[in-house]
Amino acid sequence: MNLHMTPGRMIELAVAVVLLVASVYFYRRRDPAGQGYGNQGAVILLVIAVIMAIHALGGLDYRPSASEAELLRERSQ
Repeated sequence: MNLHMTPGRMIELAVAVVLLVASVYFYRRRDPAGQGYGNQGAVILLVIAVIMAIHALGGLDYRPSASEAELLRERSQ
C-alpha cells in the first residue's frame, strides 16, 4: 500500500484520532445516576473515527485491477 499523506489526509487522520479519544471518553464516563457505562453516541463516534482513519490511510482508494487498467488504456486511445 502506498502511504502518500497529503495535508488533507493528515488533518483527516488527526480528526479521526480526536474522535476516537472522544468516543472512549464518552463511553467510559459514568452516568450521573450511576447506572453503568456507555451510550450509543460513543459507539457511533467510534465507528465514524475508524472509517475516517481507514479513509485517511488510503484504504478506500480506488485501485483498478490489471484488466481494468488495460481496458481504460484501450478506451483512452
